[in-house]
Amino acid sequence: MEDYAALRRNRSFFLDYRKLDHGRRDYSDYGNPTGTTALRAYVPIMDDQHQQVGVVLVGRVMPDVWGILYTERNNIALTFFFSLLFGVWGSYQLARHMKKQMLDLEPDEIARILVERTATFHAMHEGVIAIDNRERITIFNDRAKQIFGIEGEVLGKYIRSVLHDTRLPEVLELRQNFTNTEIHVGNTLLWSNRFLIKVEEKIVGAIAIFQDRTEVARMAEELTGVKEFVGALRVQNHEHMNHLHTIAGLLQLHQHEKALAYLFEVNEQQEELTSFLTTRIMDENLSGLLIGKVSRGRELGIRVVIDRRSHLERFPPYMDHHNFVLILGNLIENAFDSLERIEREDKEIMISIEQDEEICSILVEDNGIGMDEETRLHMLERGFSTKERVHRGLGLHLVHQLVNKGGGELVCHSARGEGASFLITFPMGEMESHGEG
Repeated sequence: MEDYAALRRNRSFFLDYRKLDHGRRDYSDYGNPTGTTALRAYVPIMDDQHQQVGVVLVGRVMPDVWGILYTERNNIALTFFFSLLFGVWGSYQLARHMKKQMLDLEPDEIARILVERTATFHAMHEGVIAIDNRERITIFNDRAKQIFGIEGEVLGKYIRSVLHDTRLPEVLELRQNFTNTEIHVGNTLLWSNRFLIKVEEKIVGAIAIFQDRTEVARMAEELTGVKEFVGALRVQNHEHMNHLHTIAGLLQLHQHEKALAYLFEVNEQQEELTSFLTTRIMDENLSGLLIGKVSRGRELGIRVVIDRRSHLERFPPYMDHHNFVLILGNLIENAFDSLERIEREDKEIMISIEQDEEICSILVEDNGIGMDEETRLHMLERGFSTKERVHRGLGLHLVHQLVNKGGGELVCHSARGEGASFLITFPMGEMESHGEG
């Protein structure tokens, strides 16, 4: 009864409870006096007349963070142990893989090698260009930039965007090396070697190493030209000595009129040839070469005929008198060699140089020993020769290189015993400059 009376004294509380909750309700937002977090629920007690006669309070104190950690300490320790174990193992495997990729070098060693390699490439006198498998530039030293006229940084760029007509990707496509190749870039002669870059037998890129041979080639051409002129002077000197001996003999025989006629004849022939070449060929070096070859032909018993329609006003682009002297000199000397190896009474060499606004052509024909099909197919190869003497097989190879330099075309017609004909044509218009790596 006392308990019930107490409840009756607090009836207003229960009435308010019902008014607020309209029946049953869980409460978790009531404060607690201890300052701990708790979960509590209040439920009213109803009699048979649905009158509230009491209330039931159920509560549970919620653990704090430290309590939760303390409770789960074993699981946390086990998780931390395995995480640390796998972390250490994974770090070891990653470090091992990375070091293998870096060829077992330490970071300071890699940095030192990179600095030394870069300094070495830029200090080289040869041009060096390297690309990776995706044709991106990995090396492009200062010498290469100087030769190709490239400015600025090009590392990481695609090689075809820097050098529009490069043959360096050809190494990757064909998977083979190219050595001792001559390449003409404008007026520049390059000697190129291109190689595959392999790491553990896996192709990772390609590299081109090339030298500027322009000055060396020019010096060789000048020396060759000087040799031709020296030979021409020797032949002319020998021919003049023969003329003088003939005139002296006629004078000793008191054949003054015949001596005078002979002198006029010789002088007329020489003046006619000199006048023709001076008028039609606008280069003294080429005229001197042709005069010397005509004289040498007379000495060898070979008639050298220069087509009277020949004329030359200017050289094709990227060509000069050194190139033409070498081309004509080698072709005519080959014709002399061919005629010396055949027994024929009417040995003859015909030379023609013609030019218009579009092309410049050089024609050298002989009626010498000629060439079979196999010889004709290999005649332009370096070192190939049908004559068993040292330092042979260079003449036609050099002619072929000079023809390529001028963007020209060489056509040869020959048959065994019927002589040979060499026709070279050069375009007179400007060619597009090509770059190589």
